[in-house]
Amino acid sequence: MFGKKQQQPGNGPERFREENIGKKIAGGISIAVIVIFALILLGGSFYSLKENEYAVITTFGVPKVVEESGIHVKIPVIQELSRVPKTINGFTIGYDSSTGEYIDRESFMITRDYNFVNVDFYVEYRVTDPTKYLYASEAPVSILKNLTQSYIRDTIGLYDVDSVITTGKNEIQASIKQKIINRLETEDIGVQLVNITIQDAEPPTTEVIDAFKNVENAKQGKETSINKANQKRNEDIPAARAQADETVKTANAQAEERVNEAKGQVARLNELYAEYQKYPLITKQRMFYETMEEILPDMKVIIERSDGSTQTMLPLESFADLNKAQDNQSGNSAGSAEGTEE
Repeated sequence: MFGKKQQQPGNGPERFREENIGKKIAGGISIAVIVIFALILLGGSFYSLKENEYAVITTFGVPKVVEESGIHVKIPVIQELSRVPKTINGFTIGYDSSTGEYIDRESFMITRDYNFVNVDFYVEYRVTDPTKYLYASEAPVSILKNLTQSYIRDTIGLYDVDSVITTGKNEIQASIKQKIINRLETEDIGVQLVNITIQDAEPPTTEVIDAFKNVENAKQGKETSINKANQKRNEDIPAARAQADETVKTANAQAEERVNEAKGQVARLNELYAEYQKYPLITKQRMFYETMEEILPDMKVIIERSDGSTQTMLPLESFADLNKAQDNQSGNSAGSAEGTEE
């Protein structure tokens, strides 16, 4: 009791043992994680290749083809594996292989003699270049199917319905096959056509024919309406342009006419003003008579004077003579004045 220290909890051998146990557990967990990670890496490093498939190993974007079957090694994370089948694969056109029912949008076609026929095909292909198959196009099989459908319709349209259904099948198949082979050589997508065969060819049902005719009639009606609209546009636009040109020309002519008329009136007023400066009284009378003649055309106006005599004002038959007489009178007066001065 005297001078003896009491042992604190958590100190001494017990605490030491707890720390050792914690370190051992942490170390065990770390080792387990490392082992699991190593197993994952080792498991991802090996792959098995079957005889009926290719392997394309891509290292930093550079592909390499492996054809030999068996166990192979690749670097995890760095190298990526893609498998491509060596076997011949196929797809149908015109029918559903699982149900056997026609797919009208693929099988319904028109022959050279404008008859309708349902034709379905089976297409076989294989991969010849795994690298181009994977990277030369996004969907090589879809490209092959679209090309096949296009050449099928083009070729069926060159034969009559009897040849399509009976005697011309082999010739049609061979023609389509050669066209597709030539096109695939140009496209170079790593796919080769093996064979294409007509599975069945028969006339479509009445319902399908009626529906197709309705669609075609609607298309023709649409084309007819478009053609009529274009024709009317082609007729109306030149007519409108011609009318616009005529309107512009008429307006320009009227503008020029009014300008010339205004210029003429200005010139006439200038001449009249010059006459007025020389002979104000005569000019006033002339303007008065001309105005009255315009206001009261074809009327005879007689003025009775205070002394009982009359004077004819309108019509102005002798107006020109009156003007001449007045001019002569003015000239004589001027001559008399000059003689007097002398």
